Amino acid sequence: MVNLLPGDVVSWIPVVMLLLSLLAAVLIFPMAEDRVRLRSTVNLGAAVLKVALVILLIPAVVDADLRPEFSLPFLPGSDLVLRVDQLSVFFAALSSILWLLTTVYAIGYLRGTRHRSRFFGFFSLCVTATVGISFAGNLLTFLVFYEMLTVVTYPLLAHWGNPESLRAARLYLRYTLAGGLALLTGVVWLTIYAGPVDFAAGGAAGVAELAAHSPGIAAVIFAVLIGGLGVKAALFPLHGWLPTAMVAPAPVSALLHAVAVVKAGVFGIVRVIDDVYGVQVTVELGVLTPLLLVAGFTILYGSWQALRQRDLKRRLAYSTVSQVSYVTLGIALATLGGATGGIVHLVHQGIMKITLFFCAGLFAESLGAKRIDQLDGLGRRMPGTSVAFTVAAFGMIGLPPTAGFISKWQLGLGALDSAHPWVVGVLLASSLLNALYFLPVVYRLWFREPEADGRAAEPASLLVPTLSTTAMVVVFGAAASVPFLPLDIAGQIAAGVFE
Repeated sequence: MVNLLPGDVVSWIPVVMLLLSLLAAVLIFPMAEDRVRLRSTVNLGAAVLKVALVILLIPAVVDADLRPEFSLPFLPGSDLVLRVDQLSVFFAALSSILWLLTTVYAIGYLRGTRHRSRFFGFFSLCVTATVGISFAGNLLTFLVFYEMLTVVTYPLLAHWGNPESLRAARLYLRYTLAGGLALLTGVVWLTIYAGPVDFAAGGAAGVAELAAHSPGIAAVIFAVLIGGLGVKAALFPLHGWLPTAMVAPAPVSALLHAVAVVKAGVFGIVRVIDDVYGVQVTVELGVLTPLLLVAGFTILYGSWQALRQRDLKRRLAYSTVSQVSYVTLGIALATLGGATGGIVHLVHQGIMKITLFFCAGLFAESLGAKRIDQLDGLGRRMPGTSVAFTVAAFGMIGLPPTAGFISKWQLGLGALDSAHPWVVGVLLASSLLNALYFLPVVYRLWFREPEADGRAAEPASLLVPTLSTTAMVVVFGAAASVPFLPLDIAGQIAAGVFE
């Protein structure tokens, strides 16, 4: 792939991506409900342009190794900084592509419902916040967009307006505002001791100096930062909001689990370890082993809780609690293989989980099937949806040739290279639990008799995005070593961390 863009042009692309989503929101909010075609055009046009822009960034960052940035004065001595690096492009590519597919899905899913302009307005603001998080070049910029994401996600969770949705949204807000307060405390505290903290390969110089002369303070600040980020990352015991939030519309559930909120939390953890403290400093401080233990416990706890759920979306929610902690686990191993596995799982978990939530939405919309015992025989009645669910479930278990197998293989190699080989046992136990809560669902789909005959509706606007992400699950696994696919880029990112 050839880079065609000079550095000064590349530095403006994140700004344009931010403004695209912001402009889409400004245009959509005042639209009348019956302006369906115009609203869809604005939504899809902005989403397609973002995908095109992020594709232009990939060769500039990966091949040409450009690191341009855009800064804007914000606070005395501190700027808002948007910087393009490999990790930012990696996360931006995930969010942009999945957001396009989620937009197509949401347009079909919400057809004929009320308050669509409000929904898609806040939907676009969520995109704005996620793009800002992706390209944040320092801790302050990350904090601003991270808190913006908290606020603009609340109306999406409360979209249906019924008591259950409002309770779930309020619980989400209580958790995430508390997490945001912790993160703010950590950012201010670290800035007092180390000055404005820019993200830098190997960690910020001021933070390294703090760790050298005041390791206790550095370790406590690290714990505060990770605690604040751990709410959105759904680390135990900060995960309680996530299963409750499943009362939201299916596109919002997909948004929470695969694209924005949960991913923002775990992306922040990667940034703090790799680009604020640096892996070497965190190892010397001894803070990675406790984090590794928390991540390992969360993986097993989430899987065990998923096994106990009878509601499909709640089972998927607890599965997210488990699966997203693979990213934290991989980074906390402090090995090249572990970091590669953790970073690539940012994408792999996203495409697998969004597929599963798309399927759950299709089952519910077409047949009202929300509980697992209502899925009997749907492989015959909804074959496209059932195939997609099966492939994504196999990926979550870690069966080849799916993307999930690649993630777990890399994490296993990383664990064997680390001082914590017991992590392999966590991965094996988790895969066994994954099989125990996914295979019975797959069995019901294909080997139980349906309660009624005849094909059920699988609208193209819902099925096409679902099958698109299903194809990614297979391609990213079967062709994992192909250049510019997630494993290749994740490997380059991880190698940069350990240079």
